[in-house]
Amino acid sequence: MTSHDATGTAATPAKAPAKDPWDLPDVSGLVVGVLGGTGDQGRGLAYRLARAGQKVVIGSRAADRAEAAAAELGFGVEGADNAECARRSDIVIVAVPWDGHAPTLEALREELADKIVVDCVNPLGFDKKGAYALKPEEGSAAEQAAALLPGSRVTAAFHHLSAVLLQDASVEEIDTDVMVLGESRADTDVVQALAARIPGMRGVFAGRLRNAHQVESLVANLISANRRYKAHAGLRVTDV
Repeated sequence: MTSHDATGTAATPAKAPAKDPWDLPDVSGLVVGVLGGTGDQGRGLAYRLARAGQKVVIGSRAADRAEAAAAELGFGVEGADNAECARRSDIVIVAVPWDGHAPTLEALREELADKIVVDCVNPLGFDKKGAYALKPEEGSAAEQAAALLPGSRVTAAFHHLSAVLLQDASVEEIDTDVMVLGESRADTDVVQALAARIPGMRGVFAGRLRNAHQVESLVANLISANRRYKAHAGLRVTDV
């Protein structure tokens, strides 16, 4: 029923206040799986999240490799084969090599159903001129993941991180922003909150999955900068 003010004029319903974009959920209780957790990027992310207090399971094609890597990392990290890692996790980070991206996800479609999947794979090629971006048929690695995993909630994040810094125990904070993409605000909020668990890091919403290609491609530019300046460059987004 429409309400009226004292003059009899219909009152305009009050709008709900806009949601604070930095009001992010508590993700401390989520189990994070890392597919490709024995590789440099996956191992580094697993280490940082576990060091921040997150429960982490790393996955590999061979369970014994994952278990050995988990024992080296410490902080309660556990290892399993990829399927078991996916089953035991609430949110799953995909950090496998690009050439294994599609076959890995195709094999885990059932195990990844209904889970938030965070794709951080960068489709890159290398030649004598350096790194360059590849363009998957679907548009990006993240969009390929979404096509292969129709029952999962696919997001994209953690592309621009230095594996060297992630794995360096003497580095207390990772000074960088993480660009987060996805179709559901609830899901990207979860991923932003997960990034913020790592000291020095912040997750910033950067659009829908159709914008993932340029985010993935930017890694080629960062590799070029790192080679020129002998650095481990990251990104900061200003004015947000």
